[in-house]
Amino acid sequence: MFGEIFNFIVTGVIAGIVGTIVMDTLNYLFSKVGTLSKIEPEMIGRMVVGWGRGRFVYRHPSEMEEVANEKVYGLAAHYFIGIGLAVPFVLSWGVITEKSLSHLWIFIYGVATTAASWFFVYPCIGFGAFGRLSPDGLRATLSSLANHIFYGVGLAIGIAFI
Repeated sequence: MFGEIFNFIVTGVIAGIVGTIVMDTLNYLFSKVGTLSKIEPEMIGRMVVGWGRGRFVYRHPSEMEEVANEKVYGLAAHYFIGIGLAVPFVLSWGVITEKSLSHLWIFIYGVATTAASWFFVYPCIGFGAFGRLSPDGLRATLSSLANHIFYGVGLAIGIAFI
């Protein structure tokens, strides 16, 4: 049983990394042509460092202070979140159902993680639920959804090849 749980955890870690890489790569390509808002690791870094300093909510992203190595902090947080969302899903699916992972459910779960940005990240940085107060408006909302669709595809790919 321990070996099986370990395998689920490793699968989740790899799937989380692959999912996040697919998300970042496709976001980069689509944001280059102006279709999506670009993921900004620097902003993520400022937000996480702010959390470490006890500041969890901002009225506007301009209130977040620039910090040394913010891009490194942001990328690390982004990938740890990708892994942190994948591992519990893979582990619980394997332990509860004892069946192999369904690619459809993997994809649906990836898309469902959009809720984290819509209802947690955007409000924390001052953009409100769904990112409706973002300067990008509806584009921010749709970009988040597209990015998490990419994450879901990446999770499915990561799990399929493990």
